[in-house]
Amino acid sequence: MRSNMIRNFVRSFALLVALAAVTATSARAFDGPDTSPEKEQELLAVLRSEAAPAEKAIACKGLAIHGSDAAVPDLAKLLPNPQLSSWARIALEAIPGEASNEALRNAANSLEGRLLVGMINSIGVRRDAKAVDSLTAKLQDADIEVASAAAVALGHIGNSDATKSLRASLTTAPAKVRSAIAEGCVLCAERLLVAGNPVAATEIYDQVRKAEVPTQRIIEATRGAILARGQDGIPLLMETFHATDNRMFQLALGTVREFPGGDVDKALAAELADATPDRAALMIQAMADRPDTVVMAAVLKAAEQGDRLVRLSAIDALRRVGDDSCLSTLLQLAIEDDADLARTAQETLAELPGQNVDGKIVERLPTAKGKTYLLLLQLIGQRRIDAVDDVLKALENSDPSVRKAALIALGETVSLKRLSVLISQVVAPKHPEDTAVARDALKTASVRMPDREACAAALTQALDRSPAASKSTLLEILSDVGGDTALQTLATAAKSNDPQLQDTGSRLLGTWNSVAAAPVLLDLAKTGPEEKYRVRALRGYLGLARKFAMSDQVRAEMCQNAFDATRRVSEHKLALDVLQLHPSVEGLQLAINATKTPVLKADATAATLVIAQKIGGKGVDVSGLLSGVGLDKVKLEIVKAEYGAGARQRDVTAVLQKRGSDLPLITLASASYNTSFGGDPAPGVVKKLKIQYRINGKAGEASFAENALIILPMPN
Repeated sequence: MRSNMIRNFVRSFALLVALAAVTATSARAFDGPDTSPEKEQELLAVLRSEAAPAEKAIACKGLAIHGSDAAVPDLAKLLPNPQLSSWARIALEAIPGEASNEALRNAANSLEGRLLVGMINSIGVRRDAKAVDSLTAKLQDADIEVASAAAVALGHIGNSDATKSLRASLTTAPAKVRSAIAEGCVLCAERLLVAGNPVAATEIYDQVRKAEVPTQRIIEATRGAILARGQDGIPLLMETFHATDNRMFQLALGTVREFPGGDVDKALAAELADATPDRAALMIQAMADRPDTVVMAAVLKAAEQGDRLVRLSAIDALRRVGDDSCLSTLLQLAIEDDADLARTAQETLAELPGQNVDGKIVERLPTAKGKTYLLLLQLIGQRRIDAVDDVLKALENSDPSVRKAALIALGETVSLKRLSVLISQVVAPKHPEDTAVARDALKTASVRMPDREACAAALTQALDRSPAASKSTLLEILSDVGGDTALQTLATAAKSNDPQLQDTGSRLLGTWNSVAAAPVLLDLAKTGPEEKYRVRALRGYLGLARKFAMSDQVRAEMCQNAFDATRRVSEHKLALDVLQLHPSVEGLQLAINATKTPVLKADATAATLVIAQKIGGKGVDVSGLLSGVGLDKVKLEIVKAEYGAGARQRDVTAVLQKRGSDLPLITLASASYNTSFGGDPAPGVVKKLKIQYRINGKAGEASFAENALIILPMPN
């Protein structure tokens, strides 16, 4: 058991040790597929050149991968360089062998200040045992940062000599260095634990705990002392729960979560009685994080009585560690007058683990009464328990709230084979006031069915034998289910002889959320029973062209179909809007064709210009397509143009003159005015573009919001 605890305690640390051991056997920093002596020589050539420091820094990073002993002398020369020292150390930390160790030790003997601290840190990374004597001497350095770095480095080395030096200095070193020495001692203790010597590790942890060092170090040592003792550490752990310092209490909460065995759970359960409510609530959560060994009886007792805060915590904890043995208590708590306790208990019941919980809930249903009966029905729905026959009996109850809970439960649990149970509640409800709830339950059940087509077939079959009052409801649910069967059923309804079905079917088809409805909507737009439904269908058809991704050709074909399906100008304008929103060459041609219709000429011309401007900005040559629109002979002159806000204006006349053409529109180099006009003349302020111009000799003036398309109105 103790060995398992030790492995858990140092797992990540041992992984680093193993990695270091593997690395130390390599000839290079990394023996990966990309390493090569040739690459090393290229990088060394950079270090030996007059290259900029940034380039040499990158070369050092490369040598951390490709470097070998051959790179050490060149890297060592950079260690005194304030700009490149840390980069060189990156490579030296990675290159295996004694040469790197010696280079770092030599630099540490000749440098000072922050550069010296860096060398010491790297020596610690490499765990250079030959540096112990020099590092021990540096524990007395007048520079606090140097002495502190030496202490931590000795901790990383962690051999017997390093450990001895640190322990001897723990009580004699200056107060400002003592924290780092304590940190080094803790690191040494961890290494002893890895080596299988928990007794020696415990001695060091205890020494640090009793030393005059910052609380954080005492916390680290206390954790180690508890875990190193194994099961004998339980009394110290429980003692820590009584600490007045909240940080120590938090340490206890964390440590108990990782402590092995079940004895600690019994001790923790006993501690609850003496803890303050706020601490007891947190201790219960720690107990629940140990589901395999938790003392369930203690958590359940805390849920039943005592301080309200503790009860809430315990009830919540049962959500993770409870089972069917907690069911009676939780059911009682869930109907208490205290709203918070009741709500928390209900939430826990909905998630209560255990293989037998669902069965126990169903067993209680036939004999339950009042609030408990209602609660059990709700739980069947929340937990999705298969108990359709038992729930059906509740539909005969005189209490509307019980019938509502039963319907909701059926919506969450009924299978496709039993879907007719809910359909009948919608088509022929025994209690008219339950109709809305039954409808929602049927919808819930239908949309969760894995076989949507089979579900739609069942609903369609029911539609044929349903009274008029419920047909629209079934159509609504079919729309939510979706799929080919539902789509065809709605199409049939929209073209039926029943005005109500026509209205509901066409409305739902108009909001269908898939391009699969396009052929159905187009057919209805052409052959629908009434014009209002044909208009609704065509607008839904154009809505699909507007909303969904498709090729430019398909979108243009849909818009052409809309033009062909009706003579209504309003729908033609909607089609032009779609073409402007999704500009394309195909859409431009269609808009050009629309200019030949007199009643559409103005709108189609504007759409043509917009589309031309958009696709022209993407590099498409639109001049040929526009040649037959009557726009190619326009003579455009830009007289004056300003862009900005208030007094902060920028003259952009030259820019617009350069971008002008033989069309009454101007395509800029970028969609952003600021970019096209060389910057933002009034940052953070709404700006406008004002243009004075002449078209075919007639003067005009226009203003455009920032980044708007520049289409110049024809002057009168």
